[in-house]
Amino acid sequence: MTAKERYNHVLEWFIQNAPDAQSELNFSNHYELLVAVVLSAQCTDKRVNMVTPALFERYPDAQSLSQASVSDILHYIQSISYPNNKAQHLHDMAVMLTEKFQGIVPDSLEQLQQLPGVGRKTANVIMAVAFNQPAMPVDTHVFRVSNRIGLTNQAKTPFDVEKVLVKNIPSEILSKAHHWLLLHGRYICTARNPKCDNCGIAQFCKYNTKKGR
Repeated sequence: MTAKERYNHVLEWFIQNAPDAQSELNFSNHYELLVAVVLSAQCTDKRVNMVTPALFERYPDAQSLSQASVSDILHYIQSISYPNNKAQHLHDMAVMLTEKFQGIVPDSLEQLQQLPGVGRKTANVIMAVAFNQPAMPVDTHVFRVSNRIGLTNQAKTPFDVEKVLVKNIPSEILSKAHHWLLLHGRYICTARNPKCDNCGIAQFCKYNTKKGR
């Protein structure tokens, strides 16, 4: 199977079987999404969703968050992974968001990455989810699934994976494809003991083929 054929089969399966895939983070505006994505780094969306309601009630916008102390923010997110670092990032991010961007989440990848705690993956999530722009955030799930099923040829870095996926996936479904790969990695193509017997794309998967299934 050629790479093009694999992409065609995999994308068509997801189009037919997961047309409504979307973020599992709970948010009601761009500010809340940005905060939630920063908190979700190396943490489950489920845990983030347990923490953010109280956080957003206390700090409903960037200005209120910027006026909080780091210790105040930490109080709300201490059950999240790396809470000390994230509390500092959220505070500093809110300060810059307020002072440089008038409290409005920017719709530019470059400007988003200026914000403390916002790397390329987080910025791409905001571009894709908040602004519906063609973007491919590569987290651990997308990285693993892309290499495992053969959409990439053992790419070494998240940016390498991003470049290959952007090149091969039509721009109009690129952001949706991020959710397809992420959710597939989260629930089916898990890091340990992938559920190949329950996988709808197993017949197109390089890993599955090597296993002789």
